[in-house]
Amino acid sequence: MAKSYVLFGIDTEPDCGSNTPFYNMTKPGTEEILDVYAKHNIHGTFFVTGECAKKNPDVVKLIQETQNEVGVHSLYHETVGDELYEIPGIKPLLPQEVPLRVKLATEWVESVSGEKAVSWRCPRLWGSTHVCNALEDLGFKVDASYPMFFYRERFAPYHPSREDWTKEGDMKLLEIPNFADMTMESKDPGMERDRDQWPLFRLKGADYLFQRILNFEKFAEAKGVPVVLCFYFHPWEFVKCKQFYAYGEGGVYIDKFFVGKTGKVAKREFDKLCGLLLGGDRERVFLRADELAEQWPQISQETK
Repeated sequence: MAKSYVLFGIDTEPDCGSNTPFYNMTKPGTEEILDVYAKHNIHGTFFVTGECAKKNPDVVKLIQETQNEVGVHSLYHETVGDELYEIPGIKPLLPQEVPLRVKLATEWVESVSGEKAVSWRCPRLWGSTHVCNALEDLGFKVDASYPMFFYRERFAPYHPSREDWTKEGDMKLLEIPNFADMTMESKDPGMERDRDQWPLFRLKGADYLFQRILNFEKFAEAKGVPVVLCFYFHPWEFVKCKQFYAYGEGGVYIDKFFVGKTGKVAKREFDKLCGLLLGGDRERVFLRADELAEQWPQISQETK
C-alpha cells in the first residue's frame, strides 16, 4: 500500500496572524483542534511563540497532556528570516539579531513547557540561512519553515547547507518543506502563493484541498521522493473572527482571505480533512515534527 506521512503544524500566535496583538483565541481555538485530534486519534506539533507560552501556560500544559509536541514559533511572531514581501510597520530582524532572538524565544517556551524544544517554524514560513544556523547551534532537530510554493526546489525533507538553507548540506537539522500543489498552473507570477494550502481548508473546503493533496502525492511519487505532507493551521482560525478590531489609538481592517469562514466552518472542514486523510486506499501516518525527524533515516530509504 502506498504511504504518506502527515505533519499538522499548529502555529500558535496572536489572533488573526499578525493583525492583532491579542491572544484571546488561543485557548478556545486550541481546544477545538484537540477535540478533532481526539476524535481521529492523531497528534501533531504546536509551534508556540515565546510570548504566547508566557501568557498561556495552561495551553502549553494542555498540549503536552494530550501527547502533542510543543515547538517554537519565534518570540513575538516577528520576521526572523528572509522577507518575501513587505508588511507595513513590520521590519525583519537583522542577521546579527537572529541568534539571540531564536535563543530567547526558545528559552521562553522551555521555561513554561519544562522540556527541551527541538522543533521550530518561522512566522509566515519566512526562514533563512541565519535561522537554520542558529537552530543547528541550539540543537534543534527540525525546522518546518521551507515554503515549497515559493522556492519550488525541495519537495521532501532534507538536511540544509550552512551556506544556503534552500540547498542540501550536512546539517543535522531536518528541513521540512510545507505542502503545495506543484501540479497546478499558478496565476500568481513570482510568488506562486496560490499553490499553497492555506487557508483553503476553510475557504474552499476539505474536498478541494484533498484533491490538491492527491495531486501532490502523485507528483512526489513521480519524483521518487518520500511523500511528506506538512501543513500549517492556527488556533485563531477555529474561533469566529471579525473583520475589524479596534485597540489602542486605532484599529485594523482584516481581509476576508484571513478571517473568512473561521469558527464552526473551519472546525467542520478540518474534521472532514482528517477523515479524508485517514480514509481511502492509501496509508497516511500522522507524526509530530520530532517523530518525523527521528524516523526520517528509515523513511528516506523507502523510495530507494
